[in-house]
Amino acid sequence: MLTIKELTETVGQGITPRMVRHYHEIGLLPQPMRSQGNYRLYDDTDVQRLQRIVALKKHGFQLAHIRQMLATQSPSVEPLLDQLQHQYQTVLQQLIKLRQTATALEGIIGRDLACQSVQAGALAHLRQLAAEAETATAFTDSLWQQLDAAVPEHPEHFQESLARLLPDLSQRPEIEVDVISHLVLACGDVSLAAFVRFSPDAIKAAREALSAKCTVVADVPAAIAALDQPRLTHLGCSWATLLDNPHVDSAADAEQQFWQDSNWHQRLESLINGTVWVVGYAPSVLMKLCAAIEAGMGQPALVIGLPIGFSHASAAKRRLAQLQVPYVTTESTLGGGLLAAVVLNRLAASLIEKPDCHCYLG
Repeated sequence: MLTIKELTETVGQGITPRMVRHYHEIGLLPQPMRSQGNYRLYDDTDVQRLQRIVALKKHGFQLAHIRQMLATQSPSVEPLLDQLQHQYQTVLQQLIKLRQTATALEGIIGRDLACQSVQAGALAHLRQLAAEAETATAFTDSLWQQLDAAVPEHPEHFQESLARLLPDLSQRPEIEVDVISHLVLACGDVSLAAFVRFSPDAIKAAREALSAKCTVVADVPAAIAALDQPRLTHLGCSWATLLDNPHVDSAADAEQQFWQDSNWHQRLESLINGTVWVVGYAPSVLMKLCAAIEAGMGQPALVIGLPIGFSHASAAKRRLAQLQVPYVTTESTLGGGLLAAVVLNRLAASLIEKPDCHCYLG
């Protein structure tokens, strides 16, 4: 049995005895046993419950919702789902406002020096803007007209903009930074950089597989079409499509096709060993691939898992990240066939352009 102090030390994560007592008061934690000296005593079940509370709280759930989610018996999930949907809409509106603000700031910070020198007068006007949270509404049409005045005079300098906008990536290998930069350019969302995940051996595995003339397997034809086939040919690599139906052109179609015909499952199992997978559409393809790897049916050289979806995709990516297999994925719903292809294309390009680079071994 643990005292309340020992409980908080075991769970960590900034939990204090005062927080634990508050959770008791609001019914989030059940009342504990008491010692003869009337001290609270906790067991492993209490530790696990408190750990769940901490995890859910970190993901933004409100305490009232956490209490319902952890209830042993719930009369109906509908009221909870309604509350969670309301919370989601609230968070979404906050994200939209922040995205508008970020877009406005990107429009200024991302300007190259040539633009900034022409727009000195307009940039000076920024000092008069309201608080940062109100930046999006403070950018009027007349101000944008001043800021955009120099844009038609020269091409945009993407690398110069990225140097200002990307978060600090100095601790990442040079090849990872190159992949992330091109992913951001492909989707136009700088925040994506914070969600890209490479396994520690991903780059090494990719370079070894591509050097060995591996086969690249994509989930649908559209993903194959986005691959840099000339570079893959230069490396001696071939490619194949899992769902080789030319009419499959969306994530919804790919998902349905994969489930309607068991032949696709058998084909998947025959394409696992030594291949590089580029999954950018159907989350169930990635989920099935993970299950096949877990069952010992084969070991791919690398899995680029970036399917899109709002529930299955995130679950499939989490499952991928738990496997002992080299991978590149995102810790979010962000993805798609183009982004998945961009990852492979940049890994192939880096191998050709810098065959002796060993930054990933640092």
